[in-house]
Amino acid sequence: MDRRSFLGKTIVIAGSLGVFSYTLAQILNINDAINKSGRQRMLSQRLAKAYLQLGQTIDAERSRKILDTSLNLFERQLAELRTFAPTNDNKLVLAEMEKTWLSYKQVLVGKTPNQQDARNIMAINEELLAMAQTATVQLEKYSGSTSGQLVNISGRQRMLSQRMAKFYQALQWDVAPADAMGKLEQARKEFTAGMQILNSSSGNTARIRDELLLAQQQWMFFDGALRQSGDQRNHQQYAINVATTSERILEVMDGVTGLYQQLG
Repeated sequence: MDRRSFLGKTIVIAGSLGVFSYTLAQILNINDAINKSGRQRMLSQRLAKAYLQLGQTIDAERSRKILDTSLNLFERQLAELRTFAPTNDNKLVLAEMEKTWLSYKQVLVGKTPNQQDARNIMAINEELLAMAQTATVQLEKYSGSTSGQLVNISGRQRMLSQRMAKFYQALQWDVAPADAMGKLEQARKEFTAGMQILNSSSGNTARIRDELLLAQQQWMFFDGALRQSGDQRNHQQYAINVATTSERILEVMDGVTGLYQQLG
């Protein structure tokens, strides 16, 4: 188990379970708000990924825990962000996000995962992601700081990791939209570009540089898993590889985002 403490907030990441536990239910400052708002983007994708994995019995126990903990975390952070919202525009976006969230949650937990609902989830999660992206950019602009920008960029890497895994699992289950492969490739390019921006930042500390190196190593494993192809008999193992490597890179990038949050 990897334990990190950021700004007095204890974050426990249990990689084997894909569980994020945050002991303080409040937003400490604008960088913390950017981090949490950015994490909502990631959770919109992670929830869809977990649902798709459950529907295909891929790493089922862990996928169920990911779904349950992500549901709870999204709901808690949404309440925190609505309390903190520093502008009217931000308040409006979060109010709309709550409506979409209720629809999304209903499909996610309403019944046993199935392909018909999965196709609905593939549409709703895109709506929720767009709202979370807007809210996060609003907060970054409000901060007006370089550290806020870095928190946003590194936090978006978390989302992209889950987005790629989501599209992979949707393609495996035949519930993906027609443009899924193109969107997966676009997310891959955006992730690579994001890593280049972060690696070139003049504000990186030695700890951040070490964590970015670890993230780059994990990206190699995850990217390799996404590119697996071959005998259909190996389909299940390929999908498990994507499930597990996507969680590992998420864990590292969540830590990196917390380190950038401290720079504020």
